[in-house]
Amino acid sequence: MNKHVKNISARLSLRTPQKDSLEILADIIDMLELKKHEEASLKLELEKVQASYPSVSDFERDFPSLCFALATGVGKTRLMGAFISYLYIQKGMKNFFVLAPNLTIYNKLIQDFTPGTPKYVFKGIAEIAANEPRIITGDNYDSGKMYVKNSLFKEDEIHINIFNISKINAEVRGGKAPRIKRLSEYIGESYFEYLSSLPDLVLLMDESHRYRATAGVNVLNELKPVIGLELTATPQVESSTRSIPFENVIYSYPLHKAMEDGYVKEPTVATRENFNASDYTQEQLEQLKLADGVRIHEETKTELDLYSRQTGQPLVKPFVLVVAQDTDHAEELLKYIESDEFYAGQYKGKVITVHSNQRGEEKDETIAELMALEDPNSTTEIVIHVNMLKEGWDVTNLYTIIPLRAANSKTLVEQSIGRGLRLPYGRRTENEAVDRLTIVAHDRFQDIIDEANNPNSVIRKGVIIGKDVAVEKKEAVTITTKIEETIQQEVQAEVDKIIENKPEAKETFTTNRVNDIVQATQKAMKKFEYLPSSKDLQKPEVQAAIVKEVKEDLNTQELDLFPEETEKFVAHVVATSVNNHVQHSIDIPRVIIQPVGDVTWGYKEFQLDVKNIHLQSTEGKIVIQNLRTSERSTLNTSGMIYKQENLADYIIEQLMNYSDISYDDHAELLYNLVGQLIKHLQSYLADDEAVENVLAYNSKQLASHIHEQMQEYYYQTSENEYDVKISKGYEQLGNVHYTMVVKDGERNFRNPVEDKSKIRSMVFSGFSKSLYRVQKFDSDSERKFAVICENDPKVLKWFKPMSGQLKIYYGRGETYHPDFVVETDELKFICEIKAESDMQDEIVLEKAKAVTAWCEHASKHELEHDGKEWVYLLIPHTNLNENMTVDGLKNKYYRQYK
Repeated sequence: MNKHVKNISARLSLRTPQKDSLEILADIIDMLELKKHEEASLKLELEKVQASYPSVSDFERDFPSLCFALATGVGKTRLMGAFISYLYIQKGMKNFFVLAPNLTIYNKLIQDFTPGTPKYVFKGIAEIAANEPRIITGDNYDSGKMYVKNSLFKEDEIHINIFNISKINAEVRGGKAPRIKRLSEYIGESYFEYLSSLPDLVLLMDESHRYRATAGVNVLNELKPVIGLELTATPQVESSTRSIPFENVIYSYPLHKAMEDGYVKEPTVATRENFNASDYTQEQLEQLKLADGVRIHEETKTELDLYSRQTGQPLVKPFVLVVAQDTDHAEELLKYIESDEFYAGQYKGKVITVHSNQRGEEKDETIAELMALEDPNSTTEIVIHVNMLKEGWDVTNLYTIIPLRAANSKTLVEQSIGRGLRLPYGRRTENEAVDRLTIVAHDRFQDIIDEANNPNSVIRKGVIIGKDVAVEKKEAVTITTKIEETIQQEVQAEVDKIIENKPEAKETFTTNRVNDIVQATQKAMKKFEYLPSSKDLQKPEVQAAIVKEVKEDLNTQELDLFPEETEKFVAHVVATSVNNHVQHSIDIPRVIIQPVGDVTWGYKEFQLDVKNIHLQSTEGKIVIQNLRTSERSTLNTSGMIYKQENLADYIIEQLMNYSDISYDDHAELLYNLVGQLIKHLQSYLADDEAVENVLAYNSKQLASHIHEQMQEYYYQTSENEYDVKISKGYEQLGNVHYTMVVKDGERNFRNPVEDKSKIRSMVFSGFSKSLYRVQKFDSDSERKFAVICENDPKVLKWFKPMSGQLKIYYGRGETYHPDFVVETDELKFICEIKAESDMQDEIVLEKAKAVTAWCEHASKHELEHDGKEWVYLLIPHTNLNENMTVDGLKNKYYRQYK
């Protein structure tokens, strides 16, 4: 990868398709002559591009123009920022013309190119921070504000012009010249002529499929940019009879790939179980879909609130998109949803409509509300629109779509999901409710499922044009310990020796027979993990006991024709296994710390937070099917299995399933909290029957909501006395299981990683001190620490523990899995590599206290049995260099966490 591309990609934290696009741009820029082109030279430039990118059959404009077709939600605006950053830093280009297809995208682009805004596209680019671009728009270019200091002619200033193509198209009707082409009294020539004269003007076209076959396209040709960069998720023009694909697509990253790679939400479709649309009138069907859509919405809202509490992530407030048939239909829906008939008027003032009949202030206010929908303080929960919410409306908190407008299944799938796929946290969370977009389509459920299963649908395949996206084949691999590898080699050498001296023994010492003996030895050795140290395995009486265990295990197998040779061989395998375990393992005692004496714990009283609970009553299960994987789930599956005498007991019963809640000790608090919840439900539901319905069908979710808040008010006091037990002096290491990209193979751990975002998928080898032949790392800082361990002459051995290999408990039963275990000639270390920003994190420090206590007791045990002291190191990732030593890190970062 081009080093400048790599640098910009890292600073902007670009995703893989964005990095691929930037790398292609760098290649193209080096290939082309960036100048004004005549027809003949343009043809030569096209031939250059086609030689490397045969998918580009035509530029389709009077200048080199190339299209990057990236799926909705991947980040096209961010990519524009990367393009501009590269062209400025590497090529010194300072004039850019960014074109938007409509007012919504136009306003969004102005915001995203403005410093200090949440989605600022140059965040992390110091060169642009030092030379802040001047943003020139279709609203201010002729007002004189931009030219007060003759700023247009400053040679070192970056100019980003942002214009709206729909406005240009409107201005050229009737043969008129667009306003941008009229003379400006401030600069003595038309602004358009000034732009077209610039020798380094770059044109960037957002949603470029909107710039084909319109009157404004000719205006773009007259701008005479040196290159055009187009971005769209749909690289084709729709005519009345067919789709005409672009001829200048150089890179394609389709929707199905974005879904597979986890860059967007998982689209699902919902209906009622055993539902038949023919049993309902059109009005009844609409009302049912709206009611069920809101149920799904409220369920999602509660799940998002719970996820925020559990993870500490910002709260995401979801909303519903209702697609109306026309403007009259939209107004009827608004009246119905805000009426007392619909959930007793709970959504009055929480609905907005968007349609083409809106004008002036009314339209501006609606656009402003749409753009503010991501704010958790927004009161809007339902948006009704008539075919207006197209490209650029890139909010991340749309979770439920209710299509009430007639459309074929293909259009429903492609248009509906296009507006709601963006992820609020920028990545999948593996929480189904947080990662899911739901289309409520009772009457079209099967049609949508069939369309999604169509091999040529956007979900299954779509169109890949230009540079194909590599589908990386992965395989699962099992990695044995160095102990096992060495034992196999030494045992086989002994077998070869036996057969050489006694060829007839070959039928007894078969591969399967030898493997059985080795496995029986490993099994027998596990019974002796109660010993204080693995060194005790080398005692003659212990090895004799292990041999006895192995022989008893083997006696259940076939008759041995060479018992004397077998007995000697078993003794050899035991000795080999024991010696290798001592040499190629690190003794880690199993330390169990339990408080003794008077321990008081419980939960303080508190006011339950119920503001994001607005669940609605139900009359049956809602079926939700994932369009990509076809997996099904049901909403409110807990069901009203039997009727409780007391409303509170629906939730109390679920709370009793939590191991940290004692009914005898906490009954008063529990009934108080559940009482607060019931009071809240009664405040908006019609009657106690509806309240009971919500409690019964959502009991697990509501109990989880209460339990999560209880954790914030937990307390524990004791006399600070603890009973410490060492249940094992050591444990055998087990095999680990990885997935790896087949084409990448194993990578030498000393080789620097260029694309650090891919490091988790890499498998590293080449170690001499690791207890496993290969290792995987979560970050490049971990790889550097492995290099330090391998270089340090005092380090004897090290490894990265897998889940369950080293159990240290913190909090109330949570298990801590450290990054590294290292043994030197003097000490043993547990090492954690943490982001510098997390060094004072509350959970990190809680873990550190637990590990410090563990090390104290493990050290005491080991020193009593001729072992070594344990030390815990919490190391910031920014301070790891390959010239360091573990002792040097200890001198700098060792501290006791109490």
